[in-house]
Amino acid sequence: MDIALLGGTGDIGQGLALRWADDTNHTIIIGSRKAQKAANKAEEYETELASRGHDDVSIAGLVNEDAAARADVVVAAVPAYHLTDTIDAVADELDDTTLVAPAVGMQRDEDGFHYNRPGAGSVTQLAANAAPDDTPVVGAFHNLAAGRLANLDADLNWDTIVVGDDTDAKDTVCELAEGIEGLRALDGGPLANAAEIEGLTPLLINVARHNDGLHDLGVRFQ
Repeated sequence: MDIALLGGTGDIGQGLALRWADDTNHTIIIGSRKAQKAANKAEEYETELASRGHDDVSIAGLVNEDAAARADVVVAAVPAYHLTDTIDAVADELDDTTLVAPAVGMQRDEDGFHYNRPGAGSVTQLAANAAPDDTPVVGAFHNLAAGRLANLDADLNWDTIVVGDDTDAKDTVCELAEGIEGLRALDGGPLANAAEIEGLTPLLINVARHNDGLHDLGVRFQ
């Protein structure tokens, strides 16, 4: 499967790109608003993977629109405040594509991080509102600690909760998630449940900040 990571030069995009390239045979495409930035990051990821014995892995780096046009699944791995603009820019390239939204809106003050719930109800719903009507939107990967995700020497043992209204699209994303070693996908129901999942992210960050040994904290349901 061809996976485009828009904003694949950022933290969560890097982690997903490296994990999928390391653990699966999917084709990975890095997208950015600047083609050269995408190409440079793609080369950086290839170098890291080659050092781990993946000499045959080729990762393309393209401007977001071109990356989306080549993909079966598009992951909008951008901050919440860039999400709708990014989707608007690639909307014409999303035919027969599943769009995945991992973004979470947060605010920070002297007490810590707090969930910034948008008027639409969730950031995932913002993505659905911005996407073309015939593009299924799935929320996933909201609660993953980007630093640990990008460290290929680190074991994960995490769950990611997947929400969406299109059953086939949600099944596809669950399968992609479980292709990453140590990551288990759990069905969180329809897209309307996204806010509860997104709200876990600032909680995890706050707990990690205040407790020794819990850096890069994730969740596992038992």
